[in-house]
Amino acid sequence: MTPTSLPRFTPRRPLGRTGFTATAVGIGDLADRTVPREQLVATLTRALDAGLNVIDTAPGYEDGLSEEVVGEALRGRREGVFVIDKVDVLDAPVAPQVEASLRRLGLPSVDLFALHAVKSLAQWEELARPGGALEQLEACVEKGQARFKGISCHHPDALVAAVRSGRCDVVMFPLGPFVDARYVEEVLPLAREKGVGVVSFKTFGAGKLLGDTEGYGRPLQERPRGKVSSGGEARGMPALPHLSVEECVRYTLTVDPDVMLMGMSFPNEQDAALRAASAFRPLDAAELHAVRDRAHAAIQGKGAVWWNPPSPDVTAA
Repeated sequence: MTPTSLPRFTPRRPLGRTGFTATAVGIGDLADRTVPREQLVATLTRALDAGLNVIDTAPGYEDGLSEEVVGEALRGRREGVFVIDKVDVLDAPVAPQVEASLRRLGLPSVDLFALHAVKSLAQWEELARPGGALEQLEACVEKGQARFKGISCHHPDALVAAVRSGRCDVVMFPLGPFVDARYVEEVLPLAREKGVGVVSFKTFGAGKLLGDTEGYGRPLQERPRGKVSSGGEARGMPALPHLSVEECVRYTLTVDPDVMLMGMSFPNEQDAALRAASAFRPLDAAELHAVRDRAHAAIQGKGAVWWNPPSPDVTAA
């Protein structure tokens, strides 16, 4: 089937103090070794053709395949695209990791390298110490291997410290219908106040909000019972509650990060996600509350919510 045409996106506002004017939607990881490489490149190119101008990748996404696909898709069209890559191993020397990523990308530099998946305030403090990973990353920026630096993070306290440090140009963290409220109520306004760019992920809760999965397509090991949605019975089992693509996209865009990353591995996923973003209208307070309630129901019994701090008092925003 020939993919339908996509809506056209135009740059919306600066990504923090970087000066780059980004589209509201960015291209998240789409690497999948079960899919032919040329199809992955074509899918990414299709998103670029729709005007999206932020791409996120990391060495750990399918063991370097994501970086290779990004590099291939950008050949001849690098200008005007903000490329984000990551440093995955935070307790190993940074420079060799940056150099290996640039080789896989086939690029001399990227726009942003982020220290990947910082999990706690203590870990941030270790990364930020003299001689630590952040100082090493700063040296890579000085060498011209990236224009900016930052972190992706799964803990609000670490993000607050990172933003206050003045050493991060961009921070990446979860925003969507099921995230810790502090991401929305503390981190997001502080980043805006300090001129730090915000790139969000987990719009769909790693797929948990849309389907019956423990995340990123992994099947549930055991289906919870007694939770029936309007979908009724499926194969003799109670249907689990789900949110729609449109609800997740509208919620996240209402919260209003600078850029909302979405993984869009196949043309049909692009169609759904980008049409929802193109038709965006903000949710009011009552609608936001209703989507949060539905998200809370939809995520139950679907495994760990690793993007929220491991705390018993976590409240979803």
